[in-house]
Amino acid sequence: MGLHLLLFLIQDHYCLRLVCTLTKHSTSTIGPNLYSEKPLMAIAKRALFGPYISFCVISMALGISPHFLQFHTASPKFNFSTRRRTLLTRNSNAREPSSSNGYPSSQENNPFPGKAEADVVVIGSGIGGLCCAGLLARYGQDVLVLESHKRRAGGAAHSFEIKGYKFDSGPSLFSGFQSRGPQANPLAQVLDALGESVPCASYDSWKVYIPEGNFLSRIGPTEFFKDLEKYASLDAVREWRKLLDAVLPMSAAAMALPPLSIRGDLGVLSTAAARYGSSLLKSFAQMGPQGALGATKLLRPFSEIIDSLQLKDPFIRNWLDLLSFLLAGVKSNGILSAEMVYMFAEWYKPGCSLEYPIHGTEAVVNALVRGMQKFGGRLSLASHVENIVVENNRAVGVTLRSGQFVRAKKAVVSNASMWDTLNLLPEEVIPKSYQDRIKTTPQCESFMHLHLGFDAEGIREDLEIHHIVVNDWDRGVDADQNVVLISVPSVLSPNVAPPGKHILHAYTPGTEPFGLWEGLERTSAEYRKLKAERAEVLWRAVERAVGPGFNREKCEVKLVGTPLTHQRFLRRNRGTYGPAIKAGNGTFPGHTTPVAQLFCCGDSTFPGIGVPAVAASGAIVANSLVSVPQHSELLDAIGI
Repeated sequence: MGLHLLLFLIQDHYCLRLVCTLTKHSTSTIGPNLYSEKPLMAIAKRALFGPYISFCVISMALGISPHFLQFHTASPKFNFSTRRRTLLTRNSNAREPSSSNGYPSSQENNPFPGKAEADVVVIGSGIGGLCCAGLLARYGQDVLVLESHKRRAGGAAHSFEIKGYKFDSGPSLFSGFQSRGPQANPLAQVLDALGESVPCASYDSWKVYIPEGNFLSRIGPTEFFKDLEKYASLDAVREWRKLLDAVLPMSAAAMALPPLSIRGDLGVLSTAAARYGSSLLKSFAQMGPQGALGATKLLRPFSEIIDSLQLKDPFIRNWLDLLSFLLAGVKSNGILSAEMVYMFAEWYKPGCSLEYPIHGTEAVVNALVRGMQKFGGRLSLASHVENIVVENNRAVGVTLRSGQFVRAKKAVVSNASMWDTLNLLPEEVIPKSYQDRIKTTPQCESFMHLHLGFDAEGIREDLEIHHIVVNDWDRGVDADQNVVLISVPSVLSPNVAPPGKHILHAYTPGTEPFGLWEGLERTSAEYRKLKAERAEVLWRAVERAVGPGFNREKCEVKLVGTPLTHQRFLRRNRGTYGPAIKAGNGTFPGHTTPVAQLFCCGDSTFPGIGVPAVAASGAIVANSLVSVPQHSELLDAIGI
């Protein structure tokens, strides 16, 4: 019955437009984050928002028609049928010199190793690219991932080591690694498909420093009420309970549709709607009329739900703006309600917990690489892609900085940002309208980073792994130098630092203006002076969080990163983390491009920014490049 209803509703013009957004008819309109999580942001780096994709099918079932959906010409789909199992690992092991500030040097000096062709060539080994490559290898395709970095895969999620300290360059706050089955997050589902897992340490709290005071915020259904009663008011407690009662029921329906079932063509009606339609509609029935009505707002700004519930307490409004910004880089009037609903479902349900991967973020990347290689996929480090080669409007391969041509027999997938991918293409093959849309897409701002290694002696033993500092509510959580996020992974994973030591990563979450740094020479006195000035807010936040036992002068490793650092070592256009558009103003583009056989995954494509989202995007591309029977066979194999 569920499938019949879905198919019936698809006949409606507006619902058909939504289906086209899920398919290769996906819109190329650049717009807001259907799934936005924000830069390296602690709160955003939990793998918990993957099932958001299912809201699109939920919307279809409800007959919702977001005004921003548009048609886009489909690219041809390939039916890969040959299954390959040969292990063809071609990693470069060349040693990489370090720069004077301790970060890896970007100079390339190694030729491309091994066979210079594959069925599918993936540009970039970020989590999105690795998820795509791993699944394609699992489907039996010859896949080659080309990574510019000489020593490490992972893109913005890679780790690096200095003096025995293993630092995460990006994500630091996760959850959902241990989840399995239909309701698991996208990254967990990909790892499951590859037969890999990531051992984690669990915890349930993070430390908050706000103008009203400092407190340990615990996730769960009841703990936050105590904080509200102490730092806000009984009115705030009542409003928070009212909010939970309204949004928690909305998440049940979305969880009925596994993110790994989504593909970029009308085959989604078989792999998603037909398989899970009945459970989806059952969830709607359990929500009742009021809950189903509220679900119509899931593709609208979260502020509309807040306003409809008449939530007015200043603390509640500030807190929701903070959570919204940490998730999406925008306040509650810019974040999609769907994202916040998932955050509430994961943080305020019984038995919930957060996770940190033992051995750091590199454990996640290594698991994806192992899984890909297990099925014959290849990873080539020190292979910087200079251009995407286009013949007769078809992507046929890439050229490397070394001059080597690498042929892609069936497809090229770019895991680079939309701006960086555009720069890889010959200008004459890209329609001007497409170029203009990308060039005018607003970007998230960049970061200030502080990576520290220091002695644990004298540091309090109850130090939390995560801290957030808000200096002034009145300036707004999106103001520069106002919010600082701090991660101390060695609290839960001592092996990421030498014995008796701590590592720490502090950063401003996508609020550092690139314009302040543009044009500066990294070796100049002006750059060094600005670097010291703009890092001071990080140092003060760290001193506040770690306590009186901390002494900045005694740190054994001190690395200050700027937007120029972010741009240089993560190869991010203007040091940004990705597109920044408010909910209701548009949507992320799909995974096709005006060039046949060229596909994109990662934070510049649906469903958006962040670890779960990019994992989902990589999976969608991989699923879309194989037949529906192959896709269904994989879903059967992993039990979803």
